[in-house]
Amino acid sequence: MIGAGIFALPAVLAASIGSFAPWLMLAGGLAFLPLALCYAWLARRFENSGGPVLYGEAAFGRFVGFQAGWARYASAIVTAAANTSVMVAYMAALWPLLGNPVVEAGAIATILAIITLVNLVGMNRAVGALGVMTVIKVVPLAALVISALFAGDPAIGFAVPEFSAIETVVLLTFYAFMGFEAVVEPAGEMRRPRRDIPLAIITMVAAVTALYMAVIWAYLAIAPAVENEENALAGAALEAMGDIGAVAIVIAAAFSIAANNFNGATTQPRILYGMAQRGMLPRWFGGVSKRYGTPANAILFTGGASIAFGMWEGFAVLAVAGTLIRLVTYGICAAALPVLEYRENALNPIHLACAVAAVGISVFVALQVDEQAVLVLAGLLGLGTLFYFVAGRRAPQTELPVT
Repeated sequence: MIGAGIFALPAVLAASIGSFAPWLMLAGGLAFLPLALCYAWLARRFENSGGPVLYGEAAFGRFVGFQAGWARYASAIVTAAANTSVMVAYMAALWPLLGNPVVEAGAIATILAIITLVNLVGMNRAVGALGVMTVIKVVPLAALVISALFAGDPAIGFAVPEFSAIETVVLLTFYAFMGFEAVVEPAGEMRRPRRDIPLAIITMVAAVTALYMAVIWAYLAIAPAVENEENALAGAALEAMGDIGAVAIVIAAAFSIAANNFNGATTQPRILYGMAQRGMLPRWFGGVSKRYGTPANAILFTGGASIAFGMWEGFAVLAVAGTLIRLVTYGICAAALPVLEYRENALNPIHLACAVAAVGISVFVALQVDEQAVLVLAGLLGLGTLFYFVAGRRAPQTELPVT
């Protein structure tokens, strides 16, 4: 969950709504809680891997289950491009040449290509390093928060902005919490998924809410005059801790986004591969590398699509589009819970209330988007639907082509 957003959102929110920004994150965490609870309760019902595909298919049938999984996958492609855009922007604080638009586009494409290549040949060592990456990205952020107590003005004030001003950033606020659902996707490989996953979901949402509030408060307390909002936390660290602090934040951003993208590059192609196995996608997506044993075609498609989006737009546009697409998955999964309980004559009023709240909030957030994000959503869902019907005549199978 802690990827690029925590490095990009503080300046965006501060510029839009000022000192209310930390409290908007708290409101966002509370608004996100009903959805998190729906996922937690669904996780108690299933021990197999698949997450949204499994929940959507069980409640509404094969096509809706496919759309839940495809939207989750398509959103991950777009957000990987958004994350890498932030990564390059922060690296430009150390290497200004990366601020050149042509060089920036080349750097984004190169980083995504390297991640794709590493995932293609195997990810065992990279996955083992994710824990170290987490420490590297969190410690500098904690240091920034502590430094704000001494180098800044802790009394940042409190002013409620006009409601219309909040509407413009609600979608980006939701971006901060996306990714919590990744824990349900490999449930079949866990020892105690019905016990551990619900606890992990609630703990993650609470912890990320607190961290975002603290980092945004620190940014407002230091209030640096940063020319480039895209690497604003590096400017805040420079103001509070000097060059060492700025370099630490840049390194933290690089490792944070690299870890986030490595994780996505590992899990998301497996969603394509799994849907190809179930006959939901054309057979080509199930191609496996004869040399490395990895789902090569799904990995290459994921990498190519991420590079294309990364070359197209910057963080704000891609983050909004990625969040809108993910809301399709969230809405389907939230609605699946009461449907499944109703069929079993075990409808829980609290569960129903949370599901209604989660769907309602998702619809409200989706209504805040612009036309460009809607076009991206329509294009990606249309492409997925085309793939689905191309594959529709083929029965599910486990033996897929080797490439």
